[in-house]
Amino acid sequence: MRRILIVGAGQAGLQLALGLQSHGYDVTVMTNRTADEIRHGRVMSTQCMFDTALQTERDLGINFWEDEAPRIEGLGVSVSGPESARVIDWVGRLDGYAQSVDQRLKMAGWLDAFAQRGGQVVVHGVAVSDLDYFSRSYDLVLVAAGKGELVSMFGRDASRSPYDTPQRALAVTYVHGLGPRPEHDFRAVRCNLVPGVGELFVIPGLTVSGPCDILFWEGVPGGPVDVFGDVRDPQEQLRITLDLMRTFTPWEYERAAGGVELTDAGATLSGRYAPVVRNAVGELPGGGSVLGVADVVVANDPITGQGSNNAAKCAAVYLAAILEHGDKPFDRDFMQGAFDRYWDDAQHVTKWTNAMLAPPPEHVLNLIGAAGQLPPVAHRFANGFNNPADFEHWFYDPEKAAAYLGSVAPAG
Repeated sequence: MRRILIVGAGQAGLQLALGLQSHGYDVTVMTNRTADEIRHGRVMSTQCMFDTALQTERDLGINFWEDEAPRIEGLGVSVSGPESARVIDWVGRLDGYAQSVDQRLKMAGWLDAFAQRGGQVVVHGVAVSDLDYFSRSYDLVLVAAGKGELVSMFGRDASRSPYDTPQRALAVTYVHGLGPRPEHDFRAVRCNLVPGVGELFVIPGLTVSGPCDILFWEGVPGGPVDVFGDVRDPQEQLRITLDLMRTFTPWEYERAAGGVELTDAGATLSGRYAPVVRNAVGELPGGGSVLGVADVVVANDPITGQGSNNAAKCAAVYLAAILEHGDKPFDRDFMQGAFDRYWDDAQHVTKWTNAMLAPPPEHVLNLIGAAGQLPPVAHRFANGFNNPADFEHWFYDPEKAAAYLGSVAPAG
């Protein structure tokens, strides 16, 4: 039986561990927190998983919260204009619903399930020196912990990383009590764009205390939304979040008129990081190699909501690559090949995300505006979140964008 070590207990690491376990592999997961510590700790992210990524969980039978989590059936965009008036507003229907499950729920539940099914969980921090030893004890070591010392083993790929500083200041607040959008009778993720200031995302989700909404500000560094850096009190973060909504997205603030409250004591998170693509293979001091997973090797800004989707897809690709590899050694060529298969999809996410961090060119503004008048455009935008590769055909190039709009615009 082949022995595999996975360092990190996030979306990709645990999904891959559970998948390998189901195929009879001897899998060990190393994590710095117990399931209970995760469950009762602070929120770790925003997440909205679209249909293709959700299917990777269904395929493994680990979609434990699918019947409980709100079904997100649309994705809408609003753009703020002069005096915070909403100058663009539309929503596109998703072909397959999306869902957002608080990673505290999911990771704690998956870690428990992995252990109950006979998997070995080692609760301990891991240093590079530890991996040097483990690489001689396991057939394959995967690093799925996207922060800390271990990431330093994976060098930055400058050719795929146009930004070397954070492009947004991030602030996440989980709440109860937000009212529904009056314009439609189905749940939708709302993307509110405030030019020159940042973005507010409102995501229906499921958290430790039940159904909720996630208020997520992305602020341009140094701008009026970049104010959360020194905030440590969750109630203060909620107050600032609502004040910014009142100022810049009053149509969303109206939904809070009935009173909102934090979902729990750990309902807030803030920070920033530079989007980066790293080399897939980490070289250990003793000569061994380890394979980077998901955010370790492709860390995009969350402006396009693709982090957990990328992680799920990475886990699915790596699982298939490991199963296909059989009894052959997991050498450097295998590791690079597995990553290259993942990059075939992830490159589209990285291109789209990096484009959305920059001021939009005129043809993109035209597309966003046209979506408010042409339902096929809104539909295609919304479903691009499930299949970002589609943007290649109509979004980046002005001529392709014009041709697409011409094909869907009514005659005359």
